[in-house]
Amino acid sequence: MTELDKIRVAVDYLRIKVSTQFKVGVVLGSGLGSFTDGIEVTAEIPYKEIPYFPVSTVEGHSGKLIFGKLGKVDLVVLSGRFHYYEGYTPAEVVFPIRVLKLLGVSQLFLSNAAGGVHPNFKVGDLMIIRDHISFAIQNPLLGKNMDEFGPRFPDMSEPYAKWLIDRACSIGKELDIDLKQGVYFGVTGPTFETRSEYKMIKFVGADAVGMSTVQEVIVAVHCGMEVFAMSVITDLGIRDEENAITHQEVLDAANEAAPKLTAVFKKMIENL
Repeated sequence: MTELDKIRVAVDYLRIKVSTQFKVGVVLGSGLGSFTDGIEVTAEIPYKEIPYFPVSTVEGHSGKLIFGKLGKVDLVVLSGRFHYYEGYTPAEVVFPIRVLKLLGVSQLFLSNAAGGVHPNFKVGDLMIIRDHISFAIQNPLLGKNMDEFGPRFPDMSEPYAKWLIDRACSIGKELDIDLKQGVYFGVTGPTFETRSEYKMIKFVGADAVGMSTVQEVIVAVHCGMEVFAMSVITDLGIRDEENAITHQEVLDAANEAAPKLTAVFKKMIENL
């Protein structure tokens, strides 16, 4: 069975459960599951029940697909994502994004927990991703192109929609939430970066670094989706004291910042 066949089987299964065309998709990162509070939920389907769907294995990722409405907007939420470091192939990491596309999603919102590289960032800051650097990850479009989704050589000059970034900045001012902007550097993980790696990442022009998002964005752009992404700065890579970082530290920081990120995302989606 081809990858496209598997995607179609998963979509056919979901169409038995839900018949709505969903305009918006949301991918929630580590510790950011509270976004679903307040959504008018119409269906929740655990990943393990969906044919060929990967299953979340990381703490802080609940592992279910949530369908519902936010205001007048129909949306589907990936509560828990998949990472290359879990042992999944790039095709498996981005499998859900292609499923969202066939469910009708045209605008994709992503969140993640990231390490701060910019010297002015502090733990708890929110950074709108205006661009990314993907050289340290495996491109999910390697291999035979899936022409049904997009071209062999997709343009990546604007992976993050400028009009959505502008909308977020306006909402941040309206809600009195300080939103940074920066470049996200994608790595495979699962190790946190060494001091020298952080210095290199800063040198090449990145402001934050993380273990997710980039592969999803590449495939979303290939599919013709408009993308918006935001990082919660959960730890600082360049600092004077000992550079010891734990996953629990990341989760705690993400949980603390989640209400601000949730407020921005919800306001953006409600106004689409």
